[in-house]
Amino acid sequence: MAIHPFKEEITMQDKLVALVTGANQGIGLQIAKDMAAHGFTVLVASRNLARGEAAAGEVGPDALALQLDVTDQASIAAAAERIRTKLGRLDVLINNAAISNTSKRPDQSIEEYSKSVRASNVSLDEVRAVWETNVFGVLAVTQAMLPLLREAPAARIVNVSSGVGSLTLNADPAFPWRSIFGPVYAASKTALNAMTLAMAVELGPEGIKVNAVSPGFTRTNLNNYAGTETVEEGAREAVRVALLGPDGPTGTFSNTAGIIPW
Repeated sequence: MAIHPFKEEITMQDKLVALVTGANQGIGLQIAKDMAAHGFTVLVASRNLARGEAAAGEVGPDALALQLDVTDQASIAAAAERIRTKLGRLDVLINNAAISNTSKRPDQSIEEYSKSVRASNVSLDEVRAVWETNVFGVLAVTQAMLPLLREAPAARIVNVSSGVGSLTLNADPAFPWRSIFGPVYAASKTALNAMTLAMAVELGPEGIKVNAVSPGFTRTNLNNYAGTETVEEGAREAVRVALLGPDGPTGTFSNTAGIIPW
């Protein structure tokens, strides 16, 4: 049964609260399930509220659906106000919402699509659309949620990035994904890593830890289910970093194997 967003009778302000963007499917949904299993009230954020409600129903009684479009400033502001009014706190923000493209045809392979979005021929509209979600959307949501996070005793921000955004790895001719590095998805994750570091530099002195994680090549709608890892595996690092204690690092980029070079 779907969970109605923020039922008046639900009051869980005494529990830690985590917001997961893009949580109606894939890695985001699994992250939401895992955070709920760790005792959090989880806000299952989705552009489409009905999908968010269905996903919250999957997560369980500690999940609440939240309409949130990371490319819509009014939606972001309304979500932040709803969290403050109904729950009064936010302890963890996991910026998971992302898109890989807007123009790839279903019959195109990743390699074929990548050739159509080289720096020399890519549509700027394609670049802007992907960066609007993957980069500017993350910054907009983080800015809106910071007043609540700053009131939390030990706030955490996790940005779900990708290993294909690593400049160091892509500078190596032997890196297997180097051939598809381009200005759309991969570079958006490079920019997200830079945003992560900028946030960590600013917020570290306040005790807010900000880290980026790579879920690996996970089977999700983002890659037309061509990935090699399960959503359970893909969610693992984001959850680990979200639960970092006071001695944990900030300003890092990691996966389940360890630190990834920027």
